[in-house]
Amino acid sequence: MSFLKGLLIRVGATAVAFWLATVIIPGISLNTESIGETVLTLVLVAVIFGVVNGVLQPIIKTVGCGFYLLTLGLIALVVNGLLFLLTGWIADQVGLPFDVDGFWPAAVLGALFVGIVTWLLGAILDRD
Repeated sequence: MSFLKGLLIRVGATAVAFWLATVIIPGISLNTESIGETVLTLVLVAVIFGVVNGVLQPIIKTVGCGFYLLTLGLIALVVNGLLFLLTGWIADQVGLPFDVDGFWPAAVLGALFVGIVTWLLGAILDRD
């Protein structure tokens, strides 16, 4: 039961972070007509983002280990921006009204913002 609670907190925190990103970061938009559609879209985008990060990020870090060392980890901004852009593309392909307008600044700042907000919300909400 604890695993399910943690998963729900993480998805909820990521969905809130995506909503805040659509409000704050230019180039990230959510074109919905009702609150229910907005919430459903944000939860689905958060799940897509989690799957994309969970599957691709370990592979990219393993393959690109040298780049991470060479750039002292700054390549992670580029990688996270590309994964964020991929999330927007996948959302568009499945018909979700979530758009990311390009790599810079929308995807890079969006990934950085969502990562920080998700981490903060997770730290606040995931208290046992």
